[in-house]
Amino acid sequence: MIRKASLLLAGAALGAIVAVSLTQTQFFSGSAANAASADTYRELNLFGDVFERIRADYVETPDENALIESAINGMLAGLDPHSSYLSPKNFKDMQVQTSGKFGGLGIEVTMEDGVIKVVSPIDDTPAQRAGILANDLIIALDGEQIEGLSLNEAVEKMRGPIDTPITLTIKRENVEKPFDVDLVREEITLQSVRSREEGDVGYVRISSFNEQTFDGLKEAIDKINDDLGKAKVKGYIIDLRNNPGGLLDQAIAVSDAFLDRGEIVSTRSRHAEETQRYNAHSGDITGGKPVIILVNGGSASASEIVAGALQDHRRATIIGTRSFGKGSVQTIIPLGANGALRLTTARYYTPSGTSIQAKGIDPDIEVVQELPPELADAANVEPRGEASLKGHLVGEDTDNGKKEESGSLAYVPADPDEDKQLHYALDLLNGLQVNSEFPPDPARGIPN
Repeated sequence: MIRKASLLLAGAALGAIVAVSLTQTQFFSGSAANAASADTYRELNLFGDVFERIRADYVETPDENALIESAINGMLAGLDPHSSYLSPKNFKDMQVQTSGKFGGLGIEVTMEDGVIKVVSPIDDTPAQRAGILANDLIIALDGEQIEGLSLNEAVEKMRGPIDTPITLTIKRENVEKPFDVDLVREEITLQSVRSREEGDVGYVRISSFNEQTFDGLKEAIDKINDDLGKAKVKGYIIDLRNNPGGLLDQAIAVSDAFLDRGEIVSTRSRHAEETQRYNAHSGDITGGKPVIILVNGGSASASEIVAGALQDHRRATIIGTRSFGKGSVQTIIPLGANGALRLTTARYYTPSGTSIQAKGIDPDIEVVQELPPELADAANVEPRGEASLKGHLVGEDTDNGKKEESGSLAYVPADPDEDKQLHYALDLLNGLQVNSEFPPDPARGIPN
């Protein structure tokens, strides 16, 4: 029986649903679980008795399938925040999310004051070609008002089979009346990597780890080298702030892109024979140029694998604030037509043998981004961390006695001119900052 492993961050932790699965396949070990005890079977009989009593006597006729699903969800929720049941629809949505491709319109949207607002159209997509603009408000789909829908419900309605039509009703600032825009859905590829040049420095933003991420990174580095001239590039900034994670194989590939050798990450379950170690291959796509990684309290899971690997190998300087601290691996177990089970099955460890579960990655250079006055007391910018999640896996003490800690702020200014962490990284690469830990302290111990 094949299972697929994944690195998950619960959506509630970052204010967005982020479900990820691995294309990396593994196989169950031959050892079977111990047989349940007689007491366990008595408890299962109790469950059956309660179920039948609800069916027979509840004030309204209950949905039996919903009862079973709720019971399963309750059982998994009692394990840790990242184990859960995926209904067939949720399982399909997760696969779409991790593939990075779907039938849609090509617009990034958010919800503001109960209205669907366009963040930006994606280049060369139906929305961009039709003239949809940032800050446009979408008030109806195919003539039906969307007021009252959640963001996920609105997105689901805009997605659909390729080559199918849809009409958006748009309300635009400084345009007197709403107007309709007719679109035809196309295959949309989510762009998890964006890049630009900051003087002689290459800036690469990785927003998630889906199936397109490594290829996107390689294309970004190649473009920067072509635009600036490879010899003139002073270094690269890899921005992993607010990146909630994603596919393990993509995290490994991104780490490998900057390393010539050595371990990248290991995963360890309750069964010693299932320990997996992933090693780098020769070849550094930057040619050994300096690398800085930006992290904050929203950097989790696969992001922490990359930051931890490059930090332990002294290949990159980590700047920002402590990362989220999600150091567990989830296995996606398909259940046929009944969806899938997402089960925490292992912890992952950085090359130095450190588990960052409920602790996070500490930056080499801490740079705190101040909040603007209007956000100083906002709940959505409180420090984020695995240790703050109810029922999280207990972390492990390291040699230096580090205990569980609750992440850090995850605020990044929309205006790069106000981005203190980014400017510190640029100053460091341009030689305007002097810090003894650039590159990081070579005394940091890692296994040979």
